[in-house]
Amino acid sequence: MSEDVDWTCVAQHLDDLYSASDGLERIFPGRKFTLDGHLLGSIGEVVAAYMFDLDLNPASTLGHDATAADGRNVEIKLTQGKSVAIRHEPEHLIVLQRPKGGPIRTVYNGPGGSAWEAAGKMQKNGQRPISLSRLVKLDATVAEPMRLSMKRQAPV
Repeated sequence: MSEDVDWTCVAQHLDDLYSASDGLERIFPGRKFTLDGHLLGSIGEVVAAYMFDLDLNPASTLGHDATAADGRNVEIKLTQGKSVAIRHEPEHLIVLQRPKGGPIRTVYNGPGGSAWEAAGKMQKNGQRPISLSRLVKLDATVAEPMRLSMKRQAPV
């Protein structure tokens, strides 16, 4: 990940997105305008790449989002909610959360198999949900050598 990213500018753009979402929800009561899908996924990928020195795969690569320096394939999830969903058993999984107003925090950094086994049953959309509270408990059991080393704190 490039060292010359202006993360202050990135944080401002994120705040603008959250403000727009809040504004739309005020205009249309009862409707949710949550940031999700590709937008949130891409934000998570670039932030995780910065934090953990990952090499990102091309966008929409099937399987994993990035490769770590030690060769591990990494799936990255970012949520503003209370759960994430996974489509396959990742080799390594990083789950980040950014509540409105930030900052991003690491919820899980460990082997993907543990999260896959703990996830709920396969849904009709091909995804298995897992709550952040469950991931926090799993993360507490991950031995340090099984984690990816964080090189930098979350910039946003």
